[in-house]
Amino acid sequence: MDLDLRKVRYFVAVAELLHFGRAAERLHIAQPVLSRQIRALEKDLGAELFVRDSHGVSLTDAGRQLLDEGRALLASADGTRRRVLRAARGPRRLLVGFRAGVVVTPALRAFAAAHPDVEGNARRIEWDDQERLILDGTVDVAYVRRPVHEDGLELRLLYGEPRVAMLPEDHRLAGKSELTLADLDGETWLRYSDPRPGDLPIRTIEEKFECVAAGTGITLVPRSVALQYSRPDISYVPVVDAAPDEVLLAWAAGRRSPLITAFAEAAAAVGPPEGPGRPGPG
Repeated sequence: MDLDLRKVRYFVAVAELLHFGRAAERLHIAQPVLSRQIRALEKDLGAELFVRDSHGVSLTDAGRQLLDEGRALLASADGTRRRVLRAARGPRRLLVGFRAGVVVTPALRAFAAAHPDVEGNARRIEWDDQERLILDGTVDVAYVRRPVHEDGLELRLLYGEPRVAMLPEDHRLAGKSELTLADLDGETWLRYSDPRPGDLPIRTIEEKFECVAAGTGITLVPRSVALQYSRPDISYVPVVDAAPDEVLLAWAAGRRSPLITAFAEAAAAVGPPEGPGRPGPG
């Protein structure tokens, strides 16, 4: 039996809220209807997805698995619909996502020279939406940085670049010619993801600047970020033993698009930004 995407959408709403009533409100359907649809989905799959008891609703192991895969499945379906509509509405387009510090213009220019009939544009993305915007079709292809959730994505390593410490201009280590990670022991770190005890979670590069300048914490950034973003209250110092920051090109796995293939070739030919990087495999 084919998996009913409408039922999967209903399931994801309940799984995220762990409450049938609130999920029904989000979906604008009656709660008894929602309950019947979830029961029908469980029957279709031959697996119980929720534990329902006096304490509320929780996910079974099967439910957790379906939540992980269901989100990607729905994003892929939404992406297909968006791309079909885009194709039906007019001239061909390619929307390229990019993270802070990545220079997209040279690759877009090379691509445009070979495909003058295609409208190419770029859109800034953040670490916590880079995968979603690719899978749901908001962008066709994107420059992403690790860490990356690889499920549903095709990835090509483009290059690696050195990382530098971002410090307030009055920091004890500001102005040094280079540092090691050991020099930074005991500092309060700003991190996008997987913060450790004592770290400060942040979301955007702008938050990094404000927190570092205020002396709230320090962080490592790719050298391209340091080259593009200069402030008198921020100091950048190379960290010689920090692992290189990897820049990858990503698109939806299984998507066969000659435009994506052509852009990937252009991006690989352009290579890393100014200064030596660590080229990835072609």
